Amino acid sequence: MTTQTAQQHEVSDNDLLRRYLDGEAGAFAALLGRYQQPLYGFLMRFTGNGALAEDVFQDTFLQVYRSASTVDPARPFRPWLFTVAANKARDALRRQKRHTTTSLDAPVASANQDSQSIYIDLMKSEIPSPDEISMNLETRQAVQSIVEQLPDNAREVLSLSYFQELPHKEIAEILALPMGTVKSRMHKAVKLFAAKWQAWAGGQGKTV
Repeated sequence: MTTQTAQQHEVSDNDLLRRYLDGEAGAFAALLGRYQQPLYGFLMRFTGNGALAEDVFQDTFLQVYRSASTVDPARPFRPWLFTVAANKARDALRRQKRHTTTSLDAPVASANQDSQSIYIDLMKSEIPSPDEISMNLETRQAVQSIVEQLPDNAREVLSLSYFQELPHKEIAEILALPMGTVKSRMHKAVKLFAAKWQAWAGGQGKTV
């Protein structure tokens, strides 16, 4: 990492927003660059459509650009950004008349409903790590295919928790859901993904 890049990452998101509002030309571009890859990755997995993800990404940052002055500087920027993106992605999918057929809201039995680690442990044991996905083209394509087959609400919680590594508290804020609902959806999303992943891996890369 270069010294300039390191210095950029030392500046908080909210500081970059304040600099932009104070007239610093490069501050908004720096903020855009900071979130370009993770936000586009989330939208790509959630929509399953590269062109649609690109449109939603641009719409999201257009709103950020227009609404920067309304952001509460006392609140973290990232949850607000992903909230905007998730809402716009849902709107885009509704316009395409896509419907979820699998419910992820039923209660899930767990030894410890208050522990996030149970879901993270399950994901780590049954789903390839992000490092494996990034290094292996075939694996990356298989993961994308599987994620695209999941219901909308499964894709969003899986993308936010597993791929973006956001804590459940932020996910609940982004999706405007109770913590219990986030945990329930996450547990079922992991089970849905894991079943398809194991079928693909067992078939040595055949279509799931």
